[in-house]
This record gives sequence, structure tokens and C-alpha cells, in this order.
Amino acid sequence: MLETSLYAPVKKFLEGLGFAVKGEIGGCDLVALNGDSPPVVVVCELKLQFNLELVLQGVDRMAASDEVWLAARLSARGKGRESDARFRNLCRRLGIGLLGVTATDGVEILLSLAAPMPRRDPKRRSRLVNEHKRRQGDPVAGGGSRNPIMTAYRQEALACAAALADGPRRPRDLRPDLPNAYKILRRNVYGWFVGIERGIYGLTAAGHEALLRWPQQSRTPQVEGRGGAVAAETIVASPVEA
Repeated sequence: MLETSLYAPVKKFLEGLGFAVKGEIGGCDLVALNGDSPPVVVVCELKLQFNLELVLQGVDRMAASDEVWLAARLSARGKGRESDARFRNLCRRLGIGLLGVTATDGVEILLSLAAPMPRRDPKRRSRLVNEHKRRQGDPVAGGGSRNPIMTAYRQEALACAAALADGPRRPRDLRPDLPNAYKILRRNVYGWFVGIERGIYGLTAAGHEALLRWPQQSRTPQVEGRGGAVAAETIVASPVEA
């Protein structure tokens, strides 16, 4: 199947909207005009399936036209890019319309140029800001996904682990420097902690391994120990992930 197979149904669709349509003008697959002095110039690029290359072609055509549309065959199983919300949102932000050509050569408007911009997600935005502010330093290089990410929560959990490295302690002993110590020890997301007895926590083998993988820097403020005020380690997550 060739891209030229899309030309006739898209041309018929645009002519039904009152446009005069011609193909292969100035490197554009389809150019449609409507009105005079000056006319409304519509460019449509054709591909057998929606992809990034088609979007890039559309962006290139925007400087010479009033409207840009991208047309492609609809996926038979509905799993093409036309079903990807990220793809549609990209085209919406760029101001590019999408047309889908069916197996029977019908044409459907998948994304109108009048479609509203994607809404911002305030909760998602808030999570990004909160994580950015809580994370100490810049411990993870962007672009990787295979290694565990050094989140702010992992940094706090490592700080708790380092505070227990020399022996079991109570959450309240850690609270002056680690306000979330009780929640972290109790939830034990990574399996680093173990309850020794009521209200006292120690490190598991996994916890010791985590400290070897992510060594911690420390300073020594005063916190309340079981026998009074004693020196204890306040831990700061290492800025570089091992």
C-alpha cells in the first residue's frame, strides 16, 4: 500500500468542506485553498501510519500555511499512535490537526485544530516540586532507568539505616534529625529494618548492603539516647550513586 492511496479520500473530505485541493505542490503532499484575497492555505501531509517523522514534516509546513493537518491510516487493532494520548497532546500543543483514514477510505477527524490545550495536572506538578525540594543534592544522572533512583524517600531511609549501623535504636532517638524516622522504620519499604523488641529497630543484612552500595556522609550532633544526651550521627545521602 502506498501513501498515494490516502490522497483521494483526504481530497474528497476537504473538498466537502469547500476547499480546492491539489497534490504535490512545493514539496507538500496536499495543498488546499479556500477563499480569496488572501486564501486560507491548508497543508496536509500523508503517511501510512502516524509517527514522529510525520509530525516533523507538519512542523516544517507551518511556516507556509494557515493550517497543517496530518493524515494516516487508522491502525486495524487500534494500537497505533493515534490512540496514544501523548501523541495527540503533542500535536495539540503544536497546533496540528489529525485525520484518520479508515479501511473503507472514510476520513475521521481525530484531533481538531479547535481542540483545547491539555489541562495541567496540579497534583502531578505538586509531586514533582515536592520531590525536587526534598531531594538532597543531585544524586542521579538523568536519562537512566535501570538502577534504583535516589529519591528523597530513599535518602531518608538511608539516613535511618546509617543511624542504626552501630546498633539498634528507638525512632525517638533519631527524630531530632530525622523527623520521619518512625514512619520509615515502621513501613520498611526496602526491607532494611527489623524490630528487635517493642519500639526498638535494627538493621537487616539488606540494610547493611544498602549502606555499602550508597555510602553516607555524616556529622555528629547531640540527640537523646537511652541513657540521656549522647552523640549520634546525622546522615546526609551521598551525592553520587554508587
